[in-house]
Amino acid sequence: MTDNRTQPAMAADDNGFEELSFAELFEQEENNTVINVGEVAIGTVVDINNDAVLIDVGDKAESYISLSEFRHEDPDREIQIGDEFEVFIEKRKDEGGLLLSREKAIAIKVWEQIAQIQEEDGTIEGRIDNRVKGGMSVDIGVPAFLPYSQIDLRPVKDLDSLIGETFEFKILKFNRKRNNVVISRRAILEEQRAKMREQMRTSLEEGQTIRGAITNITDYGLFIDLGGMDGLCHITDLSWGRVSHPSKLYTVGEEIEVKILKYDKDSDRVSLGVKQLKSDPWERVPEQYPPGVQVTGKVVSITDYGVFVELEEGVEGLVHISEMSWSKKPRHPSKVVSVGDEIAVQVLNVEADTKRISLGMKQLQPNPWDVVEESYPVGAVIEGKIKNITDFGIFIGIEEGIDGLIHVSDLSWTERIKHPSEKYTKGDTIQAVVLKIDKENERFSLGVKQLEPDPWQAAASNYPIGSTVEGTITNVTDFGVFVQLEEGIEGLVHVSEISRDKVKTPVGMFHVDDTLQAMVINVSADDRKIGLSIKAIEEKDDNDGAMPEDYTQKQSTGPSTLGDLLKAAATEDGDSDKS
Repeated sequence: MTDNRTQPAMAADDNGFEELSFAELFEQEENNTVINVGEVAIGTVVDINNDAVLIDVGDKAESYISLSEFRHEDPDREIQIGDEFEVFIEKRKDEGGLLLSREKAIAIKVWEQIAQIQEEDGTIEGRIDNRVKGGMSVDIGVPAFLPYSQIDLRPVKDLDSLIGETFEFKILKFNRKRNNVVISRRAILEEQRAKMREQMRTSLEEGQTIRGAITNITDYGLFIDLGGMDGLCHITDLSWGRVSHPSKLYTVGEEIEVKILKYDKDSDRVSLGVKQLKSDPWERVPEQYPPGVQVTGKVVSITDYGVFVELEEGVEGLVHISEMSWSKKPRHPSKVVSVGDEIAVQVLNVEADTKRISLGMKQLQPNPWDVVEESYPVGAVIEGKIKNITDFGIFIGIEEGIDGLIHVSDLSWTERIKHPSEKYTKGDTIQAVVLKIDKENERFSLGVKQLEPDPWQAAASNYPIGSTVEGTITNVTDFGVFVQLEEGIEGLVHVSEISRDKVKTPVGMFHVDDTLQAMVINVSADDRKIGLSIKAIEEKDDNDGAMPEDYTQKQSTGPSTLGDLLKAAATEDGDSDKS
């Protein structure tokens, strides 16, 4: 009996097919059915359509995998029949065949890679997909979480600009069971920065010129990344000129050239400057802007007292409000110019030590005060409208920008005017006489009373000493009685001249508006005073109409003014009291 186990199961038939032993057939069957669920196997592409790839993993049935699961493959390489890929066996289908996944096969490999990378402190490449709560979602083969604080060394303003970008990341922590991975880009940047800082510490020197990127802008200056460490450029070191805010000149991310002003190696503090890359413009100001030269500048600031004009970067001058116009006196400089205006000015004075330049605008226009003396000589009569009324006088408009003042004391020879508004109204047209022109102080003095003769100039001839006059009592005081002889002309009867009998006070003896006769005993037109006496009339009558000798002596040697007369009378009273 022949042992079939030692004989070939099949022999070569007439068609040439090789006969296989039973053991070989069993082994072949085993090779076709060793695929287990939950394992990763090598699959071969046997067909491709628009949506899926047909994969043969050596099992009895071939299985399709969606093309979307191959998105991690090299984009420059097209999937072709015969390509081999690792795939994950998810399950056997009830109807036969396998459920395969390329993504899960990759994930298993990625998780192994993640564990190894974290252990070796390595990096993994990933693409930022989208924004999520608290950070960004990154595809590193599996979804990973990138917190906001780990994106960059500094906060990123435009996070959407990072979507689609690919970077290297560090693995901070992961949990395979929860499919949770936390990654960091900042950790890589910090390592790079630390290496660069070490290099800079040996190469950075004061006075060195270097380029850097602006990382932050504040009210007081710019923070600049020099490539390993940050430096501060204070606002005062940005420009030789005025800088209202650094953001007016620079933007975050901009690369600029700076000079190392100071480097503290112990604290790694670096002070930077931009303006120091240029020479100080004030070194040539005295030669470039001598007094009298006319220049053009831009208004950069306006204050209550004037405007600052930039003549060039770093060089500013002040136009004081008093130097803006010959005629108009603006309430505020902003009524004349605005910030940003280009204006012509004249240099008035330069103080290079204190970096001050005085400028003028009105000097470029004809000075109306240069011709006012010729147009309005002293003594000329002018006519104008009242522009303003004050306690001390009236302002009259002479011509554009020039006003004349009529002081209250020059309104009338005779009237006692407490306030000009008692007699005049704003807008009235009046005539006046030019009294004085002060060109340096820009003052134009006028008078109304000068249009008529001064009645006091005729007082000496109208009221000769020894003449008897009659007037109306206007005031009674302890020291005498005031008598109006005519409008604007008053005389005083001193208490000592009321009677030959001693009178302590005339109050009660005389009343306002009563008529009184008296003799003129003294006249002073310059002091605008007339001395009167009732007593002298009585003595003249006793002397047969002749002027009493005492009054003749007083006239020739005695007091010349009413004030002197009063002093003399007081002295006489004192002498009589002693006797």
